[in-house]
Amino acid sequence: MTTFLFGLAFFLLLNLTAGLGRVIRGPVAVDRMVAAQLFGTTGVGILLILAEAMEEPALRDVGFIFALLAVVVSVAFVKRGWVRGGEGEGDEPPAEEGSR
Repeated sequence: MTTFLFGLAFFLLLNLTAGLGRVIRGPVAVDRMVAAQLFGTTGVGILLILAEAMEEPALRDVGFIFALLAVVVSVAFVKRGWVRGGEGEGDEPPAEEGSR
């Protein structure tokens, strides 16, 4: 069973390397953010599998902390990094440089 779990963790690691191509190629920030979420989710999965295979409960704790951090990063991206396509209700148009 341990060999199967290590093999599964290695397979997930290969998925991470495939996702690295999406981070490099882009083409927009949303694609990169989704790839970063892939890294977070797969990383947590790898840690949980290794915690079970090696009987290390500390790895499980680290995995749960990474899962919480991934949620915080997603919320921060949506709040600060998301660029809307058009002006919505309540949005102020951008101020012109000489208007102050």
